[in-house]
Amino acid sequence: MKDAIVLYPAPGIGHLVSMVELGKLILSRYDCEFSIIVLLTTGPFDSPATTSYIDRISQTTSSISFHRFPYLPFTASPTLSRLANMFEFLSLNDYNVPQSLQQLSEASSIRAVILDSFCTSAFPLARGLGIPTYFFTAFSAAALAAILYLPTIHKQTTKSFKDLPTTVFHIPGLPPLLATHMIEPLLDREDRSYHQSLQFSLDLRKCDGVLTNTFDGLEPVALMAITNGECVTDGPSPSVYCIGPLIADAGEDAPTHKHDCLSWLDQQPSRSVVFLCFGSRGSFSREQVKEIANGLERSGERFLWAVKSPPADEKRKEIRDEIVVWDDFDLDDIMPEGFLDRTKDRGMVVKSWVPQVAVLRHQSVGGFVTHCGWNSVLEAVSAGVPMVAWPLHAEQHLNKAVLVENMKMAIGVEQRDGDRFVSGAELERRLKGLMDSEEGRDLRERINKTREMAVEAWREEGSSTTALAKLADIWKHDQGCKLAD
Repeated sequence: MKDAIVLYPAPGIGHLVSMVELGKLILSRYDCEFSIIVLLTTGPFDSPATTSYIDRISQTTSSISFHRFPYLPFTASPTLSRLANMFEFLSLNDYNVPQSLQQLSEASSIRAVILDSFCTSAFPLARGLGIPTYFFTAFSAAALAAILYLPTIHKQTTKSFKDLPTTVFHIPGLPPLLATHMIEPLLDREDRSYHQSLQFSLDLRKCDGVLTNTFDGLEPVALMAITNGECVTDGPSPSVYCIGPLIADAGEDAPTHKHDCLSWLDQQPSRSVVFLCFGSRGSFSREQVKEIANGLERSGERFLWAVKSPPADEKRKEIRDEIVVWDDFDLDDIMPEGFLDRTKDRGMVVKSWVPQVAVLRHQSVGGFVTHCGWNSVLEAVSAGVPMVAWPLHAEQHLNKAVLVENMKMAIGVEQRDGDRFVSGAELERRLKGLMDSEEGRDLRERINKTREMAVEAWREEGSSTTALAKLADIWKHDQGCKLAD
């Protein structure tokens, strides 16, 4: 009976990829000792990208298997946020969790269950079966510190954070943070996602450990605050295992041919190009797209810009639908008249998607305008590319504060109060600061040193190698869980 580690990601390709990368990491060092089993919900959150990704992993990595729950019909409530609907969908799948673990234990000794941070409703179910249960957080240690501190802030006010525009939170390990810049699920006290996040904070204190995608040298201030117990004021802090940077292989999701943007980058001078990309869901109004274009043109910098179709609701800065035809739009229609022709000798605009990891690692790229999603931050750090921080949603405003003030590896854009609009003049100023100033050179030197720390974390005696070894030792020497007995 082989030892197994069970992973349970939330719905959506991003959550699945992060969990599978964690499984591949475990297998890369302990392939002969563990197998990886991924629990999968099935329902309306699935997409063709999810199916093709699972098929590819099944064909290339035999030690990772997928256990699907029965299909669960689910209609999202229009009165709930997207995250609240996800939490509702996951809670409806709770009955599948112990049933599946019982079934899997007939052929495997389950050494641990590792839950996605959104799967908190499954936590008491796994623990109730006597299985060591961990959480995996794909976000920063700074965001983890904020979540751990949430019960303390919860007692300090009865208002929603979104209704406290001038209130500043002083969270251990973080720079001062506006209440309105807290993690998005926490902004509305009346939304179910707020209370699920509050429960997640309490569950973190009781779990067997938290695996987080960071490394010791990247976030020492936040990690020290967690380790010293400053973030949990009324109980024990969880054991935290930093096992990052965990980054998908360059080009793993790319077509078989070389992307045109990489060929274009081959023709550009070293460290001369600014790369603009705002994540898989980041999208801007037509007015904002035109301001970005104006800022790029006036800056005189070389640029590679990945653009998505403007959202149907132009007040939003993300694509909400799970299945979107991102390149079904006319670039000329959303750009300033003549912009593409005037900048064709020094810029390239790509609709929808580029192989981001490969782009950031290209020797021609010298700066990155990013939405501050944590995966993108890690990819930039690992490539040694300094950033302009332009947060949109989720925990990105928190990440921006830490990147700019604690890490000092990014320049932050100033956003207009209310709608967080960024002018072309502001973008121009920040691009010049990043690419052509002493401040930009300092950022580049600092991030190159941090890139070396990232490499060092996975050397034989590195911090992330040591943390994973500790976990593997715990899993190997635990009695395991043979529920069928």
